[in-house]
Amino acid sequence: MISADLAANLRQQIDVHTGSSPPSIAGCLYAIVNRNGQLVFSHASGTRGLGSAEPMTFDTIFWMASFTKLITGIACMQCVERGLLALDSTDLVEQLAPELKDVQVIQRSGSGDLKLVPKQRKITLRMLLNHTAGFGYVFEDVNLRDWARPVGLSDFTDKELDILLRPLCNQPDTTFQYGTNIDWAGMLVARASDMSLEAYFQKNIFEPLSIDGITLAPTERMISQLAYMHQRDPDGSLSLTDHLFRDPLLSFDVPDSKNRFYSGGAGCFGKPIQYTKIIAVLLNDGLCPETGARVLQPETIKEMFTDQISGKPIYINKPVPTANPLLANPTPIFPGPLEATSGWGLTFALSHDRAPSGRPVGTGSWEGLANLFWFADREHGLGGIIASQVLPYGDKTILKLSEELETQIYASIDSH
Repeated sequence: MISADLAANLRQQIDVHTGSSPPSIAGCLYAIVNRNGQLVFSHASGTRGLGSAEPMTFDTIFWMASFTKLITGIACMQCVERGLLALDSTDLVEQLAPELKDVQVIQRSGSGDLKLVPKQRKITLRMLLNHTAGFGYVFEDVNLRDWARPVGLSDFTDKELDILLRPLCNQPDTTFQYGTNIDWAGMLVARASDMSLEAYFQKNIFEPLSIDGITLAPTERMISQLAYMHQRDPDGSLSLTDHLFRDPLLSFDVPDSKNRFYSGGAGCFGKPIQYTKIIAVLLNDGLCPETGARVLQPETIKEMFTDQISGKPIYINKPVPTANPLLANPTPIFPGPLEATSGWGLTFALSHDRAPSGRPVGTGSWEGLANLFWFADREHGLGGIIASQVLPYGDKTILKLSEELETQIYASIDSH
């Protein structure tokens, strides 16, 4: 599918960014996979970190951030297939998570005061998976940020109180708001299966897919291969910074237990190249093309790729300020038509329009805070990742590079 000349051009384009002095991207991974599980292109470029002599390789460990959400979504849908969970049962949600019975909603008055009011609807697993349950992120929601002060809340932690015991930002089932909904979904998986989320992932997803390099509990060896985190300064320059989600990195010697909390929304560390095996399962109707393992039924994959929020779409170019400019840029990153929308499946975005790169309508995609992006185009049987470790989210350099590479790949498809 990808010619030798095109592959050479793609590698050169990536290397221009990592090889400049100073580099505009310290290290980057890019890979394209087809529905047969074949890597039709892959390249690791640059170094583990700014100023490091160690090359970036496919064995380098990344904080995968919200790449975790798709894995949690697969776990949830496995539990639905097995009768352990149900998409629309409020009773089952409250039985497994009684904390959700009385969770309240932040409301800001006309004078600017914040108060908590009762929620008007019960929460379902479907709402959690499509981000309409009402939970938000502090770094994106000013009301939640202000409510939590002066103590504050952390969005990226293994501390259960920070993630789970926060109020809703919206009434359930009224609007899409990205947040800790999938952390709650992961907690439901753990409680329904009577396993830790890490143990569930390993047994039911990673082992069947022959994935040995992604985990919620990174080992000491994995930490020794960790990519450095970077901060993009307003002038466009890069500098080294500390990793944001440090709890798992500091507790590598803590034994797993079914009562240990893991972040199903942002907790995975691992080798991004192995994430292409998960994408291949989406492309191949729930069957792993490499191992032959049935991860999900075809009808479940179809449901995951069905727009769950058609009545309340995401206006992707609506101006949204950031509550923490060190973690996320205000959106939209690139201006576009205000009427442009996207949908949401069960844990990922669904495109409503053909992308400039050539991605068709209905492509699934999502991202990780440190500027990692994945997509799954079931029409062409093609998916891919670009992975970096750069904050804040919405890095124009990485997004432009991703679109340039993808445009050439789709152009090569259209020419055949």
